[in-house]
Amino acid sequence: MSKTINTSFQGHDERFSAIVGPSPSLELLAENHDYPFAHEAGVYNPITNDLFTTSNRCTGLNGQQKVHITRVDLSQNPVVTREEIPTKIPMANGGINYGKHHVLFCAQGSMTEPSGLYRMSTVTPYQSELLKQDFLGRLFNSVNDVVVHTDGSVWFTDPIYGSEQGYRPKPCLPNQVYRWCPDNGSIRAMADGFGRPNGICFSPDEKVVYITDTDRVHGDGTIDDQRASSIYAFDVAMYHGEPFLTNRRVFAMADQGVPDGIKCDLNGNVYSGCGDGINIWSPGGVLLGRILIGGGVANFCFGRNGEIFALNEHRLWRVQLGVGVKGALLGI
Repeated sequence: MSKTINTSFQGHDERFSAIVGPSPSLELLAENHDYPFAHEAGVYNPITNDLFTTSNRCTGLNGQQKVHITRVDLSQNPVVTREEIPTKIPMANGGINYGKHHVLFCAQGSMTEPSGLYRMSTVTPYQSELLKQDFLGRLFNSVNDVVVHTDGSVWFTDPIYGSEQGYRPKPCLPNQVYRWCPDNGSIRAMADGFGRPNGICFSPDEKVVYITDTDRVHGDGTIDDQRASSIYAFDVAMYHGEPFLTNRRVFAMADQGVPDGIKCDLNGNVYSGCGDGINIWSPGGVLLGRILIGGGVANFCFGRNGEIFALNEHRLWRVQLGVGVKGALLGI
């Protein structure tokens, strides 16, 4: 399965060379022709050296839409194995590490099952539990991506893709971003005014929140180049002891496709899955370079010492950057 490519790194700024290092590579780790298993999530577990992915929408035996969750075992290098996880999480999408032994998944929901946040064990039998499904009684639309602050609060995006794609009822809420505190149950709407809020991440010092808007592509497949395909940055400001998002600004615009999943490295550089692969910007919003992957990347995650696992629908790739590059989420 291993296939290494060394010519897929396109620099736009001299600072890009320090990120990719002297010998960057792109290696095909796994492929599934039956369905696009590598679409969203991308949650790396450094304890067991495996990662979890969620598929793009598939059609089940009963004709209904479904999403598969896959565990990819990387521990037997160079052999990589895949295991489909039996789970009741409805239409899983984004995800993040949640403690040492769990993943917090965004469930987009179905016509009969609510959208919300599910906690799933990372070990067999992969038990899952719905933690949050509504904003003060109003059901979420189709929760998309999530990040966890060091204070324990959970921040997530909730666009209306599920309704547009025919597996969720009419939306009950605007396209918004929320903050939920599991310790006391409080929930707040933190940001609105998006076409389709999608990926979300914090800067390494958690003073900035980055949110992608994929409004250029609606759930019914229509594309309008005049709609947003941008990353917005917000400052996290404290008022009366509570966080607010202020100073909204355009951080960057993706010229190919839309910016979907988004992550930072420990130096504050911003990475996002786009229509041509993974684009990388400086903390100041300058496009530094691209990791070119045909067909684009919806989401990805950092591994160890400059590794990135890029989700390319039917294919999973390992990107090797400079060994000094470390993802801000895990710091490894």
